[in-house]
Amino acid sequence: MKRIDFENGSVTQNIFAAALPMLVAQILNLLYNIVDRIYIARIPHIGTAALGAVGLCFPLVVIITAFANLFGSGGAPLFSISRGQKKNKQAVHIMNTSFTMVCFSAVVLMLIGLLFARPLLVLFGASKDALVYAFPYMMIYLIGTLPSMIAIGMNPFINAQGYSTIGMFSVAIGAVANLLLDPFFIFVLGFGVRGAAIATVISQCLSASFVLFFLTKKAELKVRFLHKDELSESFGYAKNIISLGTAGFIMQLTNGLVSIVCNNVLSVTGGDIYISVMTIVSSVRQLVETPIYAMNEGGSPILSYNYGARRPARVRKAMIVMSAMILCYTAVMWSVIIFAPGALIRVFSSDPSLVKDSVPALNQYFAAFIFMDLQYIGQTVFKSLNKKKHAIFFSLLRKVFIVIPLTYFMPYVLHMGTSGVFLAEPVSNVIGGGFCFITMLCTVLPELRRMDNCD
Repeated sequence: MKRIDFENGSVTQNIFAAALPMLVAQILNLLYNIVDRIYIARIPHIGTAALGAVGLCFPLVVIITAFANLFGSGGAPLFSISRGQKKNKQAVHIMNTSFTMVCFSAVVLMLIGLLFARPLLVLFGASKDALVYAFPYMMIYLIGTLPSMIAIGMNPFINAQGYSTIGMFSVAIGAVANLLLDPFFIFVLGFGVRGAAIATVISQCLSASFVLFFLTKKAELKVRFLHKDELSESFGYAKNIISLGTAGFIMQLTNGLVSIVCNNVLSVTGGDIYISVMTIVSSVRQLVETPIYAMNEGGSPILSYNYGARRPARVRKAMIVMSAMILCYTAVMWSVIIFAPGALIRVFSSDPSLVKDSVPALNQYFAAFIFMDLQYIGQTVFKSLNKKKHAIFFSLLRKVFIVIPLTYFMPYVLHMGTSGVFLAEPVSNVIGGGFCFITMLCTVLPELRRMDNCD
């Protein structure tokens, strides 16, 4: 079973070797929710209304993913740093601690969600009509919380050991199953929105089963639950995992918060049709951001491993290669969004009125998308090098202190209506992304130079 040599191989080749399977995996993972929306939008007579309703469940999906990444993406860089320091026993303990926290939090989240699904949907902006479709979808989706979080939260530990192709397969299994099961449950069996949720849960179970099989039977460093006598020793690891994962957790959680705020403002300024518009805009964003996320995640274990191994030249090289890949890709996708927005929108809906309203919204939302790269790059470097405070600060800055206030200020105070909601994003990209990237350059590069001098 071929693995990536983080220590001796070419940095560029390592990032490509890690990022390409990750890219395929993330594109396939995207199918979990995107395919649901594509099929739901085409349910006869109710498609547009059902699409908006399922879009209201997006904050819930984000919250579940955020908790999975809190422990997974928080633990994997520490796991890689320990491997780079040749402390494999410590690395395994970190992975086992992450796994235990993933499973415990999944059960708690599922129970809370099942008990409070209806009031949560109302909080997310669901009208009485939207609840007809959103409530059954959410209730079924919640049943798959544990397998979903295992698949998402433990996959980074497969990639961190150099098994990027296996990490890709773990996602591919579930995504392909979802692609095949969705039309069967939605149209053939006539389950409609419920069918989409059932297909997703089954697919998540398949992905989680593969991840657990590999990490318990085949990987070099194997995972298990913590034993009772290990709990006291694990508190320190748990604290570090949560501290490092908090940045990504906040970033994803605030994405859900922003989604709730946008839906509430749009329901007032534009009505239910604009919640469907936001669902499409969010879907396009997921579509174009997925490769960026893959490139960042492909570069992250290489940054962490070489930082732990005190190889500053390889850390710098990884930062440059990762940044170049992301910026080139974004330039291409930005051009597609600007010049052919209708083609992207029609992937999700063929409703003429919905397409008409979505085109200007998409152009406004992505007006400064390339500046978002600066946020992604800076956040990934901070997280990978265990810079907790910086990562947390910039996660909060862009979403909580810039986007959310602007989402209220621009539509209501500046009287920009629905346009104000969509334009809040590019303003935050320029301010938050630029500040994050400049700070990263001013703090990380001097540290790497000092590391050069010490060695």
